[in-house]
Amino acid sequence: MARDALAAHARDELGITSLQRARPVQAALASAAAFAFGAFLPLFSAVLTPAPLLAVAVPTTSLTALALLGGLAAWTGGASAAVGARRVVMWGAFAMAATHVAGRLVGTTL
Repeated sequence: MARDALAAHARDELGITSLQRARPVQAALASAAAFAFGAFLPLFSAVLTPAPLLAVAVPTTSLTALALLGGLAAWTGGASAAVGARRVVMWGAFAMAATHVAGRLVGTTL
């Protein structure tokens, strides 16, 4: 306590140790890996799918990737994978719908 009162308080009163400190580089790398994996599946399906089916295939694979990653993230954090997947898919579908509506308003979507 005499040398570093803040560190002593964090350790003794709050239970914060050096093992629990934020790791921004690790978080950035995990985020980049999740983004790359999540983007790979829809991109791969866009390359393999015939043009008339793209409007169905890409959103479907996007939502599937979101479900997988949302479930994995929730499970990793100790929460229910189903709840995490459902939450991420719901907000992802909402974002896709909002983007589609915005594109329709300015005339850039089918």
